[in-house]
Amino acid sequence: MKWKRNLVLIFLLLAGVVMGSLLATVTAKVPFLGWLSYGSSVGISTAEPMLLDLAVLQVAFGFQFQINVAQIICIILAILMYKGLADRL
Repeated sequence: MKWKRNLVLIFLLLAGVVMGSLLATVTAKVPFLGWLSYGSSVGISTAEPMLLDLAVLQVAFGFQFQINVAQIICIILAILMYKGLADRL
């Protein structure tokens, strides 16, 4: 059941990203945990997307990828959890 393993991996990775984002937001104001919210964003800004105007149709392109330290830690934990669970699936 390879699809089951892939589904578990995707779920754990998404949960790691969401939990990391939540953790970074909560700890941003705490002085000794503020380093968890340090991060960067890369991409085409969604506030000012790239616009393609074809006179009849206008298409806007925007993509922004944001990552912080807490998300990286949670993703690593999710991968380690997957390695422990993969043998049982």
